[in-house]
Amino acid sequence: MAAQELKAGTWNIDPAHSVVGFSVRHMMVSKVRGRFEKFEATLTVPEDPTRSSVVATIDAASINTDNADRDNHVRSADFFHVETHPEFSFRSTGLKAKGDEFVLAGDLTIKGVTHPVELALEFNGSTLDPFGLERAGFSATTTISRKQFGVDIELPMDGGGVVVGDKIAIEIDAEFTRQA
Repeated sequence: MAAQELKAGTWNIDPAHSVVGFSVRHMMVSKVRGRFEKFEATLTVPEDPTRSSVVATIDAASINTDNADRDNHVRSADFFHVETHPEFSFRSTGLKAKGDEFVLAGDLTIKGVTHPVELALEFNGSTLDPFGLERAGFSATTTISRKQFGVDIELPMDGGGVVVGDKIAIEIDAEFTRQA
């Protein structure tokens, strides 16, 4: 679908119909997947949708990997140190068309450390729901280095390798509603 189908205005993320997820290599042999349960995002779409911008925050303490002990450890100073750094943030800096998809550039901040990132972005379309709300959907992916953002704990394994990999795959499925 073309970006022209996205109407100008302010769009807010619908957390009940969105997922901010990730995966990371565990013990060098598998991946642990998780998600954040609390997040906010606002998408601002001008008349030219290619000039759109997004601002998002994630409650770092809302991590959920379906393992309470692991989640508590990741909240600790060893990883996210949520008492000092309670949220992550993203602020877009540009949007470029790439075929039928887009590249969303922006600044990601984790643990007070900011680096530019690029997300492969797919516009999934827009529609009017049964309640009269305009909805638009997007999928986005990127990979970051956790160490680059100060999440630099090393947990070496006796036989070589590490317990937690450095590369974090981020996967976002976001549904937004247009504000009246």
